[in-house]
Amino acid sequence: MQILQNSRLWLKNLPVSTLISALLLMACVALRAADPAPVAKLRLLVFDTYQRAAPRSFDPTNPVRIVAIDDTSLARIGQWPWPRSKLAEIVSRLNTAGAKAIGFDLIMAEPDRLSPHELLRAVRDAVPPALQSEIAKLPSNDERLAQAMAKAPTVVGVVGDTKSNTVAGRARASFSFGGDDPIQFVPSFSGSVGSLPMLTEAARGIGAVNWLPSHDQIVRSVPLLISISGQLFPSLALETLRVGSNQSTIFVKSSSGSGVSAFGAKTGIEMVRNGETILPATGAGEIWLRFTPSDSRRFLPAGNILDGSFDPADVKGRFILIGATAAGLLDLRATPLDPSVPGVEIHAQALEQMLSGDHLLRPAYATGAELVFLVAAGVLLAWMIGRSGALVAAILGCAAVGAVVFFSWLAYSRAGLLFDPIYPALSIAVIYLGSSLTSYVQSEVQRAQIRSAFSHYVAPELVAELARNYDKLKLGGETREVTLLFADVRGFSKISEGLRADELIRFVNRLFTPLTDTILAKRGTIDKFMGDAVMAFWNAPLLDPEHAANACRAALAIKTDLACVNSELAAEARSRGDDFVPVRMGIGLNTGECVVGNVGSPQRFDYSVLGDVVNVAARFEEATKAFGADIVVGERTAAEARGFAFLELGTVTPRGKDRPERVFALIGDEDVAGSERFRALARAHEKLLTASRSDDAEGLKEALAECSARAFPSVERYYRNYVTRLRAPTPSATA
Repeated sequence: MQILQNSRLWLKNLPVSTLISALLLMACVALRAADPAPVAKLRLLVFDTYQRAAPRSFDPTNPVRIVAIDDTSLARIGQWPWPRSKLAEIVSRLNTAGAKAIGFDLIMAEPDRLSPHELLRAVRDAVPPALQSEIAKLPSNDERLAQAMAKAPTVVGVVGDTKSNTVAGRARASFSFGGDDPIQFVPSFSGSVGSLPMLTEAARGIGAVNWLPSHDQIVRSVPLLISISGQLFPSLALETLRVGSNQSTIFVKSSSGSGVSAFGAKTGIEMVRNGETILPATGAGEIWLRFTPSDSRRFLPAGNILDGSFDPADVKGRFILIGATAAGLLDLRATPLDPSVPGVEIHAQALEQMLSGDHLLRPAYATGAELVFLVAAGVLLAWMIGRSGALVAAILGCAAVGAVVFFSWLAYSRAGLLFDPIYPALSIAVIYLGSSLTSYVQSEVQRAQIRSAFSHYVAPELVAELARNYDKLKLGGETREVTLLFADVRGFSKISEGLRADELIRFVNRLFTPLTDTILAKRGTIDKFMGDAVMAFWNAPLLDPEHAANACRAALAIKTDLACVNSELAAEARSRGDDFVPVRMGIGLNTGECVVGNVGSPQRFDYSVLGDVVNVAARFEEATKAFGADIVVGERTAAEARGFAFLELGTVTPRGKDRPERVFALIGDEDVAGSERFRALARAHEKLLTASRSDDAEGLKEALAECSARAFPSVERYYRNYVTRLRAPTPSATA
């Protein structure tokens, strides 16, 4: 139990980036173990690139040649298929010239239609009986070829077929096994297609011509062995090697042959030996091909063999493969070096590789070694990111990638070993990016938490600005035109008298929460809360060309928010059976130049505004009481917020000022200003102001009556107060 608790504590204390790295590492290892097609394709593309960068060099002394049924030979001899008597002549000439072995990359499954007796059937009525008798005595072209093959060291081809249950001949080679029976590992076919029985029986060997391309139809390896109906057959190249080297038995070493297994699993075939020639094999009994560029010195035109113009030295002591190379015969394959290579050349290159010993091999331990490197590098990388940061980890990761690529290339170029550098490199990159991204996200989350915490005290825009420009986090300021807003709750003292301390706090928070959201949504900066009042400003810290208009929109929205809060409070009061007195608020707006910046001491400062404009805005808020208007706006604010619905209220002379300030009531936004109701009220209000300035008592009463009839709720008290002043005249309001 203690161990379990310690493990949980250890996991809990692990950095998130380390856990993410561990998960990514496990995912990469699992994906490589599954080895889906995209992963395998990526690996093969790397090996193809290696071959193109450093292919096997063609050795003209290598004893393998191709008798090519090429375009020049077809032009001289005639279209394909030729009479098999021509093939018999080729075999005889090659045998006479001293060929070690002659392999056919041809499947001659049907009788030759150009044989004398076959031609006789087509023209029997035009041939005299006596001549028919003589023609019937002639050997067929197939018989002539079988006779020539029987005198020479020949190998015929056979094709494994999954759609057939017929086996064309029996293997000439015998096999000796070391370890598990190889038949369970090699490609398996239920039947085969081969040449005519007389040709098969005449040959000294039978070799499979099957090629097993990758998913992209590129030939990278050929099987050394296949199984046909439970019987092992060597490949055409291996059988040609066996016949030419006068061997009878092929030795196959499979897993457990040396007492070694991979965690108890059978790893397949390890090696195939023909005499002294040892061939490293894949688990499925295939041999990786290390291709050379196509070389004309590898080919002997079949036409030259038939007319005797070839050099016997090019044949003597050599392994000869006969096959079609003409493009029109369509026996073409793709290799890592060439998109179109005759199939017989692939068999020839396999045979050359067997004789030269210049092999490619992907060792059985290659996948395990790659995974071990991936795990070690991934763990080290994740540890370095958590300990030393992303930069040091990036250097380490690049070094690891460079090392695996260098080692892979060195193994290929020096020893012909195939190790995949790309998947470990990509996995390291994924682990690094995943871990770095996690660390970055964590840092951003922490920054966001800090911004969120500080945004409760200062404007979010200021927090963002400070995050971008740390130098601004110091004392000092700048002169900037701003629009100020002061909002104050009317009768707050009376409200607070009936509430406990906790209830009062909840009430204030409930009231100012929507107001705060509204101010911030309208791009305002909240300077401070002062009991039952709030102060905000626009155009700082971020520039806002529409600061006066946005401040007006915020003031109008605050009225809407207050109406919603009053509706909720009224419903709650009714549910308790209490009387409800609506909460009212006065708002003052003013625009002008202020000093904006960090004010205070190095230990504690606030981002605030200083200047006469601030004091005047506060006095405008107080003037809402005298004028009976919900929102009182200064002259400059009204001038800059063009299009809004304003009504001139009169003048205010703030304390300490000699010059009075014209003030306006903010009635609504542009839509209200464009309404017929407001235009009618504005005309009546203008008459009211004109009558007041000219001491026209009758006109004043008439205009006042019209205004009262058309008044908006926010200025109803203004007109009521005006009636009171008419009855008891007083000086203009002074704040």
